[in-house]
Amino acid sequence: MSYYPSLLPLAAICVSLLATVPILLSDRKPNLRESWTLLAAITKFCLVVVMLPNVLAGQGYALTLAEVIPGVPIQLRVDAMGMLFALVASLLWIFTSIYSIGYMRSLQEHAQTRYFASFAVAIGSTIGVAFSANLLTLYLFYELLSLSTYPLVTHKQNDEARASGRKYLSYILGGSIGLVLPAMLITYSLAGTLDFTPGGILAGQASSATLTLLLVLFLFGFAKAALMPMHGWLPAAMVAPTPVSSFLHGVAVVKVGVFSVLRVIFGIFGTGLLSDLDLGIIITIVASVTTLTASLIALTQDNLKRRLAYSTIGQLAYIILGVSILSPVAMTGGVMHIACHAFAKVTLFFCAGAIYVASHKKNVSEMSGLGRVMPFTFGAFAVASLSMLGAPPSAGFVSKWLMLNGAVDAGQFALIAVFLISALLNAAYFIPVVYQGFFGKPSEEIAAIDGMREAPLALVIPLSVTAAISMAIGIYPDFFLRLAEVVQP
Repeated sequence: MSYYPSLLPLAAICVSLLATVPILLSDRKPNLRESWTLLAAITKFCLVVVMLPNVLAGQGYALTLAEVIPGVPIQLRVDAMGMLFALVASLLWIFTSIYSIGYMRSLQEHAQTRYFASFAVAIGSTIGVAFSANLLTLYLFYELLSLSTYPLVTHKQNDEARASGRKYLSYILGGSIGLVLPAMLITYSLAGTLDFTPGGILAGQASSATLTLLLVLFLFGFAKAALMPMHGWLPAAMVAPTPVSSFLHGVAVVKVGVFSVLRVIFGIFGTGLLSDLDLGIIITIVASVTTLTASLIALTQDNLKRRLAYSTIGQLAYIILGVSILSPVAMTGGVMHIACHAFAKVTLFFCAGAIYVASHKKNVSEMSGLGRVMPFTFGAFAVASLSMLGAPPSAGFVSKWLMLNGAVDAGQFALIAVFLISALLNAAYFIPVVYQGFFGKPSEEIAAIDGMREAPLALVIPLSVTAAISMAIGIYPDFFLRLAEVVQP
């Protein structure tokens, strides 16, 4: 891929960062404040889309901002993998912004201006990670995202929220400063660069023991990917408002963690080096254990958001597991699952929030019969659940089918078992929610409701649209498949 100098990547990052100023100045004018939020979200998405045709044609964009370390500039670069992530994140920010307006107003949440300003900084940081040309640039935006999402996690400002916020930062910053930063220094000392390069930069630069250590540091240091045992922050962060949970799990934070791990696999190590030294087995073991363990824990969770949180941990590991097979088909499936999981998981959290706003129910055991009075919400939940299961014709079917086929092609029969067992476990914790909602015996409170009682349209419309997109990707997967295939080293 060839790269041309352009200010477009910087503009796509800065539009939401700059929007924090008018958002903060509009504190006493909610309509104006939220108009700035939506304007920034739509503008960001349009800037990303403008770059899409050239990226698909093999012509990316690049911009050097400064060189603070010899040979390691703060540099932006738009390639196929960054475009896929930025496209998904920027589109979903529009829906999350609309949903946030309905949710925050319906519950009359406090500190809404701080909430929207933090959101704007966070999505700007996310696009910065997507368009980073090297590890240093990615690391800086990664840390900015960590700090900007802390006020979102601790939004309620009670003891539980503060405790969750401390746990969030201890995992996220502890991993990045304690593990990723040393790994970056070692990488720079070995290779003299931190650029993401097709085929990697570490081949022939160190012993297998040193490279194994580096891989482990990166895998667990990017704690946003929530690979066990660096997952504890994620269920704790469920104390945040539901739009924040959807942002954490579907749009930005966890995807930034997975994206960072994939950047290291493709651009720092290179799949050839990982294959030659059999280092892919380390990634495979960690991801397999995480996928199965998280799914088993999800089965035990009655609180819907916590069930979805553990589901996220397992699905993130799916992405890394697919890439760890190191076969072209499986890697394409793993990369594509970034998009497939994003739309489905955002929908699921949107549904959880809509259920809470309309009925104040948080636990699955309290939702029997609720689908009869909230058919759109539970219908969207059912569609998104199909994607999580990998059932046709949903988006998740395409990505998981590719990963499963990659495992078959590679003769990885243990991984085939992991994929199939995980799918069964997914069905075991998602299907009961849908079944109880539509067919369970309603409580007296729910039975007394006459007609539908859906959440406000500002909540129902976004979850309906994201559910529809999730299904559409499964029926017409070519666009995301094309981007995922271009990612191949």
